[in-house]
Amino acid sequence: MTPAPPDLQELLGRVARGDRDAFGQVYDAVCGPVLGLVRAVLRDPAQSEEVTQEVLIEVWRGAARFQPSRGSAMTWVLTLAHRRAVDRVRSAQASSDRERKAALLEHTPAFDEVTEEVESRLEREQVRRCLRTLTELQRQSVTLAYYRGLAYREVAELLAVPLGTVKTRLRDGLIRLRDCLGVGT
Repeated sequence: MTPAPPDLQELLGRVARGDRDAFGQVYDAVCGPVLGLVRAVLRDPAQSEEVTQEVLIEVWRGAARFQPSRGSAMTWVLTLAHRRAVDRVRSAQASSDRERKAALLEHTPAFDEVTEEVESRLEREQVRRCLRTLTELQRQSVTLAYYRGLAYREVAELLAVPLGTVKTRLRDGLIRLRDCLGVGT
């Protein structure tokens, strides 16, 4: 008859004293259940193997912390495994949340940019409204000279009116725009 193998509690006591052979027996006894539990929590085989390895290292280093009065040796090892797996899930979630927040911040315009865009749109709308108050010749002259960048002579040629008339209409149109927009003199 072969002698009965030592129980896990006794083996953990020996591991706590640095017995490598005892750790080999603990490893053989708990590796499968630990990997199964960790894989159920993580669902990723590669991470499950990594966490299982971390748990077994923790068993080797922390076997002296095992207290038989608080539960069985297998329960203690599986509790370590469950906690480690849950920590990994939380860590991955926190990392994902940080990345998502960082991505949102990169794509969210700064407050000043939003404010400037709103002000710019309001100013454009006010300019359009004020342009509608000008006569047709004034509006055409202002648009060609200031929005298209044409010289006064080019505006006069394009509209087929004398240069002096274009200059007068531009001056009158700009005065009306200034007053409409409320710009001080």
